[in-house]
Amino acid sequence: MENIAKHPILEIPDKKKIDFKFDGKLLYGFEGMVISSALFLNKVKIFGHHVKDRSPQGLFCANGQCSQCNVIADGVPVKACMTLLTKGMKIESCNGLPELPLEDSHVEVKDINLINTDVLVIGGGPAGLSATKILGENNIDVLLVDDKSRLGGKLVLQTHKFFGSQEDVYAGTRGIEIGNLLGEIVSNLDSVKIWVNSIVLAIFSDGLVGIIKDMDVYSLIKPKYLLIATGAREKMLVFPGNTLPGVYGAGAFQTLVNRDLVKAAENIFIVGGGNVGLIAGYHAIQAGINVVGLIEALPQCGGYKVHEDKLKRLGVPIYTKHTVISANGKDKIESITIGKLMGSWDIEPGTEKTFACDTLLIAVGLDPVDEFYHKAQQFNMKVWIAGDAQEIAEASAAIFTGKIEALKILKEIGVPLTENLEELEDFANLMKAKPPDPIQTEVIQKEEGIFPLFHCNQEIPCNPCTTVCPQQQIKTVDDLITQLPYFTDDQDCIGCGNCVAVCPGLAITLVDNRKDKNAPVVTFPLELTSKKIETGRTVMVVSNDGDLGEYEVTRARFLKEFPKTQLVSVKLPSEIAKVAVGIKLIKSSYTEPMDLYQQSHTDDDIIVCRCERVSVGEIRKWIRYGVHDFNELKALTKAGMGACGGKTCTTLINRIFREEGIEQEKIIPGTKRPLFVEVPMGAFAGLKTKKGGK
Repeated sequence: MENIAKHPILEIPDKKKIDFKFDGKLLYGFEGMVISSALFLNKVKIFGHHVKDRSPQGLFCANGQCSQCNVIADGVPVKACMTLLTKGMKIESCNGLPELPLEDSHVEVKDINLINTDVLVIGGGPAGLSATKILGENNIDVLLVDDKSRLGGKLVLQTHKFFGSQEDVYAGTRGIEIGNLLGEIVSNLDSVKIWVNSIVLAIFSDGLVGIIKDMDVYSLIKPKYLLIATGAREKMLVFPGNTLPGVYGAGAFQTLVNRDLVKAAENIFIVGGGNVGLIAGYHAIQAGINVVGLIEALPQCGGYKVHEDKLKRLGVPIYTKHTVISANGKDKIESITIGKLMGSWDIEPGTEKTFACDTLLIAVGLDPVDEFYHKAQQFNMKVWIAGDAQEIAEASAAIFTGKIEALKILKEIGVPLTENLEELEDFANLMKAKPPDPIQTEVIQKEEGIFPLFHCNQEIPCNPCTTVCPQQQIKTVDDLITQLPYFTDDQDCIGCGNCVAVCPGLAITLVDNRKDKNAPVVTFPLELTSKKIETGRTVMVVSNDGDLGEYEVTRARFLKEFPKTQLVSVKLPSEIAKVAVGIKLIKSSYTEPMDLYQQSHTDDDIIVCRCERVSVGEIRKWIRYGVHDFNELKALTKAGMGACGGKTCTTLINRIFREEGIEQEKIIPGTKRPLFVEVPMGAFAGLKTKKGGK
């Protein structure tokens, strides 16, 4: 079994071990796990085979929005990523089309519950929690609905500290802690009702919202106001082997590793240099997983420079201006082939490299999950939208937009506001802005005493270091949250280390010249082990450009206020003290490329619709016949008819239209389908489906 037994940030709970069977084989998982995580725990990554071409199927989204992880559990087809494992459960591979259990007994239809509420909030992630907090604190009746077993959304997957404003969005606090904090606050508000494990199925023309609670009881909700905070789904790329088991989104990987504590891989490769990809790489290293490399198609990574620097310091090779040529393997991914892009976006001949890996993470952007919002607008409901469903940005921005939309609802209700919405919108836009290019910063000339050094050179919204200095000696230029921090030196630094420990980018060090300015003691942040580093141990000291050499640890400590970030002090020669940024505990293990992979697929073989296994060639053929209507393409090829409702393949098909020279205004969009979860039919007859309904 591949469970994570120790982690530098996450607590390892003592969960009860339970048995189950998969294809007749006795396996073990833990209470509270979903089926997919239990299978991964037992190194099972192929969950079945597709009816069309017998291709292997496995985990992809880990969010209930596709059907690639379908299995048969106790005779019923279910999504493995959304279904809790139970003791003694009999699970079978889903090979081909599953059969529903026979049920021919008479069903007595019962009335469906009708529930009225002031506000229905769909989504219990950062935006939904933030909005519910504001509404509940103003004694507004709120029903908060989320499809997971705990509140927090993607916050529960984030082990890193957040950027932004400490006062407004809890900057300097880890995502998991923010999720727990907001969840506890809203759970204690008298006017708030919370439904977890509850899925919104549809919004109807009469203003009712259909929800199945705990996959058991179906109810209709009549809200006066509706807030959509449903987050985003990950984008996919088109390349040979893109549907092999082991190729999935960074969110699915973080779900396995950070939520369910499953060591989901040994060697991963990451596609995408935005914050999602960079952070996923760091999370993998924290979990003891080797990151073989990361590629980004653009000339530089689009995520925060401090996230990129963290990976580089740990020896992860980052290849910019590179793309995926193919994922290679028969029934699962075994390697990835990459190549360098020329200005024409073609592969430069001779630059192909193949690396062995067992997992490929796709982190190439997100699409808003906004179908319910548009449906509610269509039916003239009073509806607002927040977080990534509104606009893709950082989770800290989602927290803030949740607050703004809640205030707008309060204004609509008639509650007087004490905050200026226009000013809040301006700040939200600041939080959502793309990171600018790094700038050249000067090295501080101070040579006496003790002082912090700031190794961040990108003007992003972040201010935790300015709020934790007891001497109030850390400021930002013009006191703006987007400006770089500096040490005022008006008073002596006391060397408390708060700024080093709180920095989300691990980009602050403390240089102490008081004993010997020729051999100062430099204090670094470390988040790769929960075990205190022994005094006298040799560690590798690194800059953002590479290794600086091995030196002895003189002190290690944890601060009470920041118990998961260890402060490690090392005596260094003065000539490297100011460029040293961090330490690593093991030497980098650079993975050499394998022999050149000979591509065995044509572009037309590549799968564009993973649910129905529709290839690029099939789509291209009908486009060339003059089909420009998505619904017609669906009828001809079945693309978009799968469980995801076209949410994954639509973007990819649009790309094929562009490649074929079809202008966007000539493309007729398809019907959007919010419904993406299989529901027992008995639920719509008012039956409690867990107690005999089918």
